[in-house]
Amino acid sequence: MDGSKMKPFHQILANNLVANVTNFTVWFAITFWVFLETKSVFATGMIAGFYLVFTAGFGFWFGSIVDHNAKKHAMLASSVASAVFYLLALGILLAEPEGAFRDPYGWYLWGFVLLVMLGVIAGNIRSIALPTLVTILIAEDQRDKANGLVGMVTGIGFLTTSVISGFLVAYAGMLGVMVLALVATGLVFLHLSLVQINEGRVAPNPDVPAEPKRVDIAGTIKVVAAVPGLFALIFFACFNNFLGGIFMALLDAYGLSLVPVEVWGLTFGVLSIAFILSGIIISRTGLGKNPLRTLLMVNAITWAVCSVFTIQSSFWLLAAGCFVWMLLGPYAEAAEHTTLQKVVPLERQGRVFGFAQSVEQSASPLTAFLIGPLTQFVVIPFMTDGAGAEAIGGWFGTGPERGMALVFTIAGLVGLLVTIIAFNSRYYRDLSAAYARGKDDDGEGGGATVASPA
Repeated sequence: MDGSKMKPFHQILANNLVANVTNFTVWFAITFWVFLETKSVFATGMIAGFYLVFTAGFGFWFGSIVDHNAKKHAMLASSVASAVFYLLALGILLAEPEGAFRDPYGWYLWGFVLLVMLGVIAGNIRSIALPTLVTILIAEDQRDKANGLVGMVTGIGFLTTSVISGFLVAYAGMLGVMVLALVATGLVFLHLSLVQINEGRVAPNPDVPAEPKRVDIAGTIKVVAAVPGLFALIFFACFNNFLGGIFMALLDAYGLSLVPVEVWGLTFGVLSIAFILSGIIISRTGLGKNPLRTLLMVNAITWAVCSVFTIQSSFWLLAAGCFVWMLLGPYAEAAEHTTLQKVVPLERQGRVFGFAQSVEQSASPLTAFLIGPLTQFVVIPFMTDGAGAEAIGGWFGTGPERGMALVFTIAGLVGLLVTIIAFNSRYYRDLSAAYARGKDDDGEGGGATVASPA
């Protein structure tokens, strides 16, 4: 094990933890705050939609930035961009005309939301750069465990984020959130600028023409298509995110209909311990010989739970379902990253991770944009005094909160069905075989093996 490589890896993890906490605090807080200001499910659905549109739209570009530049420089640029947008958003917040933020259709509110979202989205460069650094710094047979540590860091971020967001919104409002975001982003930039990372980048040969620094979507698609079943994996994740857009649009509104904002934020903080537990388990045991099998198994369990965790109006049932979701989520993410790190050449990994991010998130905006208005104007009336309330209201319950719950139940059943189909598909067998054949040392897979994560 090369200890000189591991120290930078752990410092990068810690730095990403603080950056994730900062950006996710802003993301949670803007959703909580807008709902409390406007009382509009439509507005929270639109916020989720904006976030997902930006994530999908910028993924290709962010991936090319990561591939064509030092990973550290890309991450530093991410912090600078976030700080600029947060500063502009703070200016709009301080100049607010009286009552402007209470209008869910007002341009002033959505201008503020736009700037905040751009600051959060700039942090996605880090989420693309980090798995490529795992490829560079971690031995191939240890990457699944390293990805478990990455998942644990994400879990710690959620643990801190939800608690901070709930209490900040309750007691300091968005002003406190934006000031904290600017200070933390500055500290993250300063720390990362002092971390020494040997990425093994070779100085360009002046006699050899350099590859153009372009997004190169066609070339990236060619790389993905060369691996049997890899497109199917990306589109499976895309469909999962299509359904996941429902949860981004409605989960906070549903939780806030059951408990106050500070309780909801604290609940997410406590439940996020599940992220940490799963990260620790993965870092010790790995994902098994076939990460894809692990991915589909946890998907089946997760969607089965999602189909029942809102079946009754119970905060404790909701909390139990969210715990299972958080416990299994890092397994799915680590399995996808481990597969891509092995079967995709390192020099293309940034663009492939960015491509995957763009494609996987492309369906979620449609869901998020549709589900808010659909729930507000169709499903909620259906379960309040419509046919749904008459048919199943006696045991399922009636009212706005039960309308949101019905959407969750249907989404869970659809997700479970699609996962079962994927488990029995040829694409699953093809990609499993490609992963088993993949070897870093012969150029079929990722990068050099230099260190172990533990």
